[in-house]
Amino acid sequence: MQTEPQITFRGMEPSAAIEHTIREKIGRLENFHNRITSCRVVVEAPHRHGQKGQIYRIAIDVDVPGGVVVVNREPGQNHAHEDIHVAIRDAFSAAQRQLEDHVRKVSGHRVKDHPAKEHGTVARIFPDEGYGFISTKPGEELFFQRASVTGDGWRELDVGSRVHFTPMDGEKGPYAVAVTVAE
Repeated sequence: MQTEPQITFRGMEPSAAIEHTIREKIGRLENFHNRITSCRVVVEAPHRHGQKGQIYRIAIDVDVPGGVVVVNREPGQNHAHEDIHVAIRDAFSAAQRQLEDHVRKVSGHRVKDHPAKEHGTVARIFPDEGYGFISTKPGEELFFQRASVTGDGWRELDVGSRVHFTPMDGEKGPYAVAVTVAE
């Protein structure tokens, strides 16, 4: 970031813990979009006006080449935002979504690329341990876990079952996710 992030508190005392949380969220935005030039965050606790809890308002302005991302969350009736951490989380989630949209518009991409599905057969399965191996080509097998099988497909799997899956590379070698029983 070219300039130091600005964090302003209105209607409340500045909090080192809240500022730390916001700086972490800004860091995550920078990891997502490394060309952020500046970021301004306003944390506002509106006057009580007879209501039970304060609903926090979070405003975020992020400058990036080719545009500005503005998140201006009005308190409304979202009582979850009586928790300042929830209000901050929601505002930064909205900022990230807007940054994603900005990146797509600037780069001309319209569709998210998804890894291609591959086909194979279950070579070995260990139901009690919750994992198995898919044979893709002669001599090539991919590890998969019960949690990687979509729906109730785990119950339908047996040695020789045909499956569709998405291959991934891991620290211990290739593995399969989004495993679906072929019909």
